Amino acid sequence: MKAKNMPLIGLSHKHASCFFGGVLSITFLLSLHGSCAQIMLSGNENKIDLNPGAAVVVTDAQPDSISKLDFRTFPPTVEHVMNVPNSVIGPPSNIAITPNGKLALIANSLKIDPQNKSEWIPESYIHLMDLTTPEPKIIGRVSTEAQPSGISITPDGRIALVANRAAGSITSIKLISNDSTKRAVVIEHVKVCESELSLSDVAIGPEGSTVLATVQKGGYLAQLELKDGALTTTGRKFSVYGQPYRVVISPDGRFGITAGAGSGDPIDPDALTIIDLQANPPSVTDHITIDPVTESLEISPDGRLIAAVCMSGSNLSAQDPNRTEFGSMVILKRTREGYKVSQRLPTGRIPEGVAFTSDGKYLAVQCHPAREIWVYKIRGTKVSDTGHRIKTPGFPSSLRASSP
Repeated sequence: MKAKNMPLIGLSHKHASCFFGGVLSITFLLSLHGSCAQIMLSGNENKIDLNPGAAVVVTDAQPDSISKLDFRTFPPTVEHVMNVPNSVIGPPSNIAITPNGKLALIANSLKIDPQNKSEWIPESYIHLMDLTTPEPKIIGRVSTEAQPSGISITPDGRIALVANRAAGSITSIKLISNDSTKRAVVIEHVKVCESELSLSDVAIGPEGSTVLATVQKGGYLAQLELKDGALTTTGRKFSVYGQPYRVVISPDGRFGITAGAGSGDPIDPDALTIIDLQANPPSVTDHITIDPVTESLEISPDGRLIAAVCMSGSNLSAQDPNRTEFGSMVILKRTREGYKVSQRLPTGRIPEGVAFTSDGKYLAVQCHPAREIWVYKIRGTKVSDTGHRIKTPGFPSSLRASSP
């Protein structure tokens, strides 16, 4: 959820062969991964409610929580870890899981203002959660700068990057995550933009060096480079549609994908922006019209599908004539030319996070006011609603899956 004051690509023969060869390789790896953990973590906040049509503080709220979903069986097994502060104010990517599935990072973005209980102010730390214990448990915290939000971890699991929304910076963190030791140490804070421009999310490419960050109020993606543990800005700014919020990079490293609302109008459609990162120079190559007010998006482990969840009027107050009783999920399928819309499905009202299981068989969507996670089945490139709903002990607000 945004802060309360916010609202076709041509593949050459070389690119095409790389894409389809890459998909075969990724599909093979996913088949090997089938017996491994298929974990998702849902952050559930209770202190801020979006149902009235605007974000409001809940009086005497119950503690926030984390829900662990294990998709090795279906329906997935679910366990809840109580009293873990987290927030709906920030992209739903403010949870991340290390590639080995042993450690999770959970941003605590905001806290209730002790001087004014109806307002909130930025927090500045992330939780470390051990996922190897019989029950997941918080084992520590790491300080960031103001309002840690979107998180991304390098493919080797050694470095995490955290977008600090109220500071305009990215915190780089060294991770140690094995059976005997789980630790995180801040390396540096790198300034990307002015704080009022709302640096919201960060994505790392599969080679571990390309970094994209969404500068929401600036209307651009900033490109950075991660090399030998050091994060530096490149000066490159990609001009994108609307106010970019969530950002992902395709598993083959070819495309950066972001989505942003324009003015936040509940009727007019918004768009995804596609960036060809392997062009010379890398550049924006397409805008794809989807539904109004995109909250989050995710890309499948094999790169064939993108799922974008949109408010589509479901976040409006009950008195607003444009209010709808369902959000929407737009599915895009990769083609030789890039991506194209292939499906639209309903979700519950006010969809927040969306995530694919690491084997690519299921898709989950958080539905805020219902305190539910809706589960969808994927067959090939076709998505269907299973009808299975997972109840959460709070408003589900952030969602990430373990990686293949």
